Amino acid sequence: MAPRNTTLFCLVFCLGQKIQAQEGNFPIPTISATPGFMVPCNESVKISCWGTPESYLYQLEILRNSTYEVVEKKLGFQKAAEFVINHMDTNTAGRYRCRYMKQFNWSEHSEALELVVTGMYDKPFLFADEGLVVMIGQNISLHCSSAHVPFDRYLLSNEGGAALSLHQNGTRQGDFILGPANLSFSGRYTCYGWHSGSPYVWSAPSDALELVVTDTLNHDYTMENLIRMGVAGLVLVVLSAILAENWHGHRTPHKEDQDVPEPSWSKPKSQAERTFGLTPRATRY
Repeated sequence: MAPRNTTLFCLVFCLGQKIQAQEGNFPIPTISATPGFMVPCNESVKISCWGTPESYLYQLEILRNSTYEVVEKKLGFQKAAEFVINHMDTNTAGRYRCRYMKQFNWSEHSEALELVVTGMYDKPFLFADEGLVVMIGQNISLHCSSAHVPFDRYLLSNEGGAALSLHQNGTRQGDFILGPANLSFSGRYTCYGWHSGSPYVWSAPSDALELVVTDTLNHDYTMENLIRMGVAGLVLVVLSAILAENWHGHRTPHKEDQDVPEPSWSKPKSQAERTFGLTPRATRY
């Protein structure tokens, strides 16, 4: 091959490799579920797959028997695609992932999204050893108990989204130890149970248990400050009353040395006056 042709071939080959590398260097898509990954039986969930604005094809897949199967495809230039599962059940619960196509090449797959269906077993019962009000720094023992089904997996969840799973080897109760507690531990807690052989099929949530974490020391200081403010207010009211009375006393004139005429009805009347209503005349001298 002539040197000129060899050089031209190298340029074309290197350019092709560069283009192919750029086409395959796509951002990894992200996948999420709304309203969340725990979906009650027969309710719907929306799965979003985020790619790039130049993406023109999105693909949603589910893992079945160790192999991912295509669930649905969305065509159209868009930054994200939405897939809706209208009725969540044991067949639609599972591990999902997605990817998108850009410039005739597929991106890498997203991380896995695990969707579970809840309400397939009776709800367990959640209770606390120490009661519902605990002090800061204290450990909290919560128990998720199943009356009829011996689950070997339990999950404790609070309304803030934090969750703590537990493996219990086929017992009827899951034990959770939280702590040392701080104020962020306050909130409503629920628990779920399921079998390790069916990791995406869960029980109904337990009734909510509301925990309150309190700082007794701060509480005492608050009450003491309130008492001090009340006493100070009472003293201020008494002083104000004394000053008002003193000011009023200086403003009122004293009439102790003035002659006060005796009222006519205070003089005793004679028998004639009382009988005939006569008024005695003045005596002349």
